[in-house]
Amino acid sequence: MIAKVEPLTSARALRGPFDYRLSGRLGEVDVGSMLVVPFGRQRMLGVVVGLADESEVPAERLVEPLTLLDPEVPAELVKLGLWVAEEYCSTPARGLGLVLPPGTGRNVKQRVKARRALVAELGVGSRVSGLGSAEFPGPVGERQRAALDTLRAGPLPAAELCRLSGASHASLHGLAERGLIVLEQREIGRRPEVSRVGARAAEAPVLSDAQGAALAGIVSRLDAEAGGKLLLHGVTGSGKTEVYLQAVAAALERGRSAIVLVPEIALTPQTAGRFQERFGDAVAVLHSKLGAGERYDEWARLRRGEARVCVGPRSAIFAPLTDLGLIVIDEEHDPSYKQESDPRYDARHVAERRAEQAGAVLVAGSATPRPESRLRLERLVLPERVDGRGLPPVEIVGMAGVRSALHERTRDALDTVRRRGEKAIVLLNRRGWSNFLTCRVCARVWTCPDCDVSLVLHRAAGIVACHHCGHEESAPSTCPDCGSVSVARHGAGTERLEQELEELVRPLPVFRLDSDAAAGRGAITRVLERFDSAPNGVLVGTQMVAKGHDFPEVTLGVVLDADATLRFPDFRAEERTFALVAQLAGRSGRGPRGGRVIVQALEPEARSLRHAAAHDSDGFVAGELERRRLLRYPPFGHLIRIVCSSEAPEPQSRAAEALVELLAPLEGSVLGPAPLFRLKGRARSQIVVKAEERGHAVEVVRAAVETVAPDHGKSGVSFSVDVDPQ
Repeated sequence: MIAKVEPLTSARALRGPFDYRLSGRLGEVDVGSMLVVPFGRQRMLGVVVGLADESEVPAERLVEPLTLLDPEVPAELVKLGLWVAEEYCSTPARGLGLVLPPGTGRNVKQRVKARRALVAELGVGSRVSGLGSAEFPGPVGERQRAALDTLRAGPLPAAELCRLSGASHASLHGLAERGLIVLEQREIGRRPEVSRVGARAAEAPVLSDAQGAALAGIVSRLDAEAGGKLLLHGVTGSGKTEVYLQAVAAALERGRSAIVLVPEIALTPQTAGRFQERFGDAVAVLHSKLGAGERYDEWARLRRGEARVCVGPRSAIFAPLTDLGLIVIDEEHDPSYKQESDPRYDARHVAERRAEQAGAVLVAGSATPRPESRLRLERLVLPERVDGRGLPPVEIVGMAGVRSALHERTRDALDTVRRRGEKAIVLLNRRGWSNFLTCRVCARVWTCPDCDVSLVLHRAAGIVACHHCGHEESAPSTCPDCGSVSVARHGAGTERLEQELEELVRPLPVFRLDSDAAAGRGAITRVLERFDSAPNGVLVGTQMVAKGHDFPEVTLGVVLDADATLRFPDFRAEERTFALVAQLAGRSGRGPRGGRVIVQALEPEARSLRHAAAHDSDGFVAGELERRRLLRYPPFGHLIRIVCSSEAPEPQSRAAEALVELLAPLEGSVLGPAPLFRLKGRARSQIVVKAEERGHAVEVVRAAVETVAPDHGKSGVSFSVDVDPQ
């Protein structure tokens, strides 16, 4: 028997799979098995992607694998990983890396394993009721009795039992020798903590007519076992999460499993908490902020079938579930579903592929769905909030000529929140204190030495920092060029806004939620829990504050600099602006007090803002689709972005020119090469391919990169291919 193995190597030019001879010495090897194999002069981890009876390579040249590792990856995930590599112009090794158990790396010694510990439980020689000493053959000490009492609630690790009861390990071994307890080595699961922010009662509530119709549409496709792709288009507060919960329950009742995707890790604990309230230990959580051991144990629970529901951000689409029946993509409009490193997959597209492979139902939900989804997916509509309340009124105020970060109308609204002791959410999608610094005398601008961008002031930390590469230096008090102490600060970020709000709404507390304030494991959850439990206050932050949170006490939503994204050269700029404003507006007015929204903008008449203020998703998407149809942008065309980079400008420029020549078969759909700003010390050029037929374009781009990369890679050129760039 021959195993076809893809070694987990980073080399783009290397193409497998490679044949290895199986003798039966290692045990049963199948597709998805992980093997340590000899590869040239190295030992390397590889994944079996196929089996064959014989090889084209002469038998005397074939070698055997060295070791078979556990656990095995499901064969359907191996197929999916290879598809991702092909679809996104990556390598098989990088595609397979997405589906391997957490902690698996190219170095075969760096693997996370299950944690084992000595566990104690009551033995057959003990009686659960009435632990009198006369009932045992021999005396039972006070601490031993405490240990037996403690074990009535169930098995415990021996170390924890000693801590709780005061007994020593020697005492426990004495009880074990008398048959009163059993001590054995067992696998101990490392379970992540789950937030209860916004958790609801475990019982399923009665659905509204619209919710019931949407659920029936999903369940009918589950029963048909033919899959399907649905868009759950519901206004904010319309009860989409409850539809997801009951759809998952329906899948479990039919012996199927489910994946629930959320756009941000910040949302995962809240969503996981709601699902665990309903389904208990059947829910596992997977995301990159978990400890390595926690991720491995949650993956293993899913692989063994102990957990049948997986909740997490984009990487959770590769959860090792079998009998998959349902995939939910919550807030499907969010660009966070796009992976930024190779392979640059879009989890929404991968979810469609996996649903097709498994015959599962795909449900993409949003209050502001993407034009692509509106065009391609069958729509289920939730037109009203589940409590019957209307959506909050939205007021757009112009900021032309206003010198303060807050408009007078915004100040008045926040003062009302202060006087009434209510809650508000304020969104400014820019962190830090000031956008950039200049010298008023010589006009010096503080810039990053490794990137062609200005440094952002973070006053609390006393630094200026680059938000691209992470470079930091002390905040200047004088100009190093002319010695002037007149250093000007321009613009405002969430850090500066936090201070201004503290002064405005005192004594109400102000909570900041951005990647600076919520750095560290569990910090985001702690901020949300504090805001949720506080009787009143203001939550200020970046786009994190607009993503799916359900706080019924919020009566005011504010968006600052709402049209900033419209100034980006991006065909999705209007879509993102509309979604950001509409999503933040949806956080307000969910409780009995109602609510309102204020949107600050330099261009208050912008089309996306007007549609968002009117809660008019249908009108916005209709106009957006027509514009994209005329310009051949997605969903009426496909984009592929290739970036070449090197430390010196010339090598990457030559590589980009060579690529353009090889892309000639795409006939006029190639734009560039065009220079990009220097990033992390590397000069860059980009090429954009705009094509109507996706498959052909991907093939041509992949072939071009694989031809150019080996030669120009020797000159230090790196290549990045992004299919469907965001």
